[in-house]
Amino acid sequence: MTVTATAPAPRPQAAPPRGGAAAVTAALVLLVAALAVVDITQGTAAVGPAEVFKALTGQADPADASVVIASRLPRTTAGLLVGAVLAVAGAALQAVSRNVLASPDTLAVNAGSYLALGVAGATGVSLPLLASSGIAFAGGLLAAGVVLALSGLGTGTVRLVLAGTALALGLNSVTEGLLLLFPEQTEGLYRWNQGSIGQNGFDGVLQMLPVAAAGLVGLLLTARRVDALALGDDAARGLGVPVRATRVTVVVLAALLSAAAVTLAGPIGFVGLCAPALTRPLARRFPAFVRARAGWPAAGLAGAGLVLGSDVLLRALVPADTAVAVPTGIVTSLVGSVFLVVTALRLRDTAEAGAPDRLRTPGRTAFRVTVAVLVAVLAGVTVAGVLLGDTGLLLGDVVNWAQGRAGRAVSFVLDTRVPRVLAALGAGAALALAGTLVQAVTRNPLAEPGVLGVSGGAALGAVLLVTTVPVAGSWAVAGAAFAGAATASAVVFGLAARGGYRQNRLVLVGVGVAAATTALISLLIVLTDPFNATKALTWLSGSTYGRTLPDVLPVALVLALGVGVAVARRTELDLVSLDGDTPRLLGLRLSRVRLGFLVLSVLLSATAVASAGTIGFVGLVAPHAARTLVGRRHVRVVPVAVLLGAALVCLADLIGRTVIAPAQLGAGLMTAVIGTPYFLYLLVRSRR
Repeated sequence: MTVTATAPAPRPQAAPPRGGAAAVTAALVLLVAALAVVDITQGTAAVGPAEVFKALTGQADPADASVVIASRLPRTTAGLLVGAVLAVAGAALQAVSRNVLASPDTLAVNAGSYLALGVAGATGVSLPLLASSGIAFAGGLLAAGVVLALSGLGTGTVRLVLAGTALALGLNSVTEGLLLLFPEQTEGLYRWNQGSIGQNGFDGVLQMLPVAAAGLVGLLLTARRVDALALGDDAARGLGVPVRATRVTVVVLAALLSAAAVTLAGPIGFVGLCAPALTRPLARRFPAFVRARAGWPAAGLAGAGLVLGSDVLLRALVPADTAVAVPTGIVTSLVGSVFLVVTALRLRDTAEAGAPDRLRTPGRTAFRVTVAVLVAVLAGVTVAGVLLGDTGLLLGDVVNWAQGRAGRAVSFVLDTRVPRVLAALGAGAALALAGTLVQAVTRNPLAEPGVLGVSGGAALGAVLLVTTVPVAGSWAVAGAAFAGAATASAVVFGLAARGGYRQNRLVLVGVGVAAATTALISLLIVLTDPFNATKALTWLSGSTYGRTLPDVLPVALVLALGVGVAVARRTELDLVSLDGDTPRLLGLRLSRVRLGFLVLSVLLSATAVASAGTIGFVGLVAPHAARTLVGRRHVRVVPVAVLLGAALVCLADLIGRTVIAPAQLGAGLMTAVIGTPYFLYLLVRSRR
């Protein structure tokens, strides 16, 4: 008798209950309805649930009825509409891009709409609401198209987030420049950009409702094709689905929904990212939610609940008079930044941090020629920065000033201009060195103090001091900036250290922390008085305006320390940038060395921000260009990167204060215009 071993029969799994999806949808509807009821009862006026009920039934006092009908109901309705359309737009974008982090925020749709409306406002043209929606739609659609073209479809999360973040930084920098150049024409645009569902009547809601309805209906009509795309492009084509046309149609309709939300309430951050993620687990329990026609409405309900829940939470925790001034978008951005960090920690497709690409190693002669050329360029840019501006000077004027023999007018110009040039030189060199250290330690060629949230933390600390203690001196601002940068870097590098600074985790955690610092900075600016708000905005643009020689001293001292340490420890930098095993085999204490270099990079970034405000992409562009010119050895990379960073920021500052003189643009705005295309070029070049 032969006995055949057979595998035990699998235990039958309990099937989901019939009607489970309908029950979950009903529960979501009840939750949103409850939040709506609570939201209607909140406000500055003493109008509680009883007065709201009387107003809805026509029995209330005229004053109470006016508050409910003209303010609270429109606010709640706007929250429902904006949350639903942003969530559906995010779910649709995630489906066609096969990327769980695709949303109107990460695709720079909001930034594109913001720029388009900023350009329209700067021209002084008064447009009706529907026309503004059309302009926002065009700007958002163009931005989304650029990000998707650069990142590709289904190529992983980090590339899309990097492309969207870089493009959004560049577009927002241009918009901030317009706000500073045309303050009267763009009055209120900054506050609007933070996203608020507050409304004066139902006019805006009623005008945007047909636009939103058209977008939602259009997406639902494409739902079957989108479900087919989930099977793969080849399978979808086999089913007769036009793959490219479907993707283009969905992106256009999602941009239309985002434009409607932006026009009505401004950019409400991260709703399109978080809401689909909140409902995604439902698809594992209830297969009906896998289909777009069931999953998208559920995401829309979650988005409406997220926006209303944020508004309710804000008004519950903050006094009513203050809550009125705080945009709802700041709360959703804080929630979204936490979600982005948590998502980064849970990603399984994180790439191992490896050594940078192999580059050619020029000889000593080429290195010396490169340094000589850069020194000459830096000297030329420095001289031009001192001589040029709204008032032109000669070299003789500078010589007389240095000898104390210049006239009052020349002395005034140089007393204000020379510290600005020195601040730009010091900040550029410090950021370049900080970027070099961070890229070496993390072995991530896309790491940069701005992208990783370190500069954002420094800016948050400095803005907190500027808005609360306007008379604070340069050393106090530098200390606050260092405290903010240290806190942000501890969060970023501490969370990303698990697993050896994997590239995806490091970048996504950094982007999440940067988003949180941006939201908190916006909160501080919105709550402070107009004078401090203008001062903070000017400072954030990377402006060297009003700098004095004491302001330059902290960054000069830290830069001298940083260059000395980097040159003295150049061999350790080379070893750390190779891999994780070689330094240990040679007896190097890797964790201690990493920590030392990271602390130094934080100190450099903080003092640079305190000296010249927020200046982006220098820590990325300068080290990359240096390695391209002189190879990977840090004995050569460090001096070349420092020279490049100093020249770049000094040139940006010179252009910003001369091209449209007497008006001025901050150096940070100019470096963003230069650095954004370069960053996107690096993404394209590294695309596999």
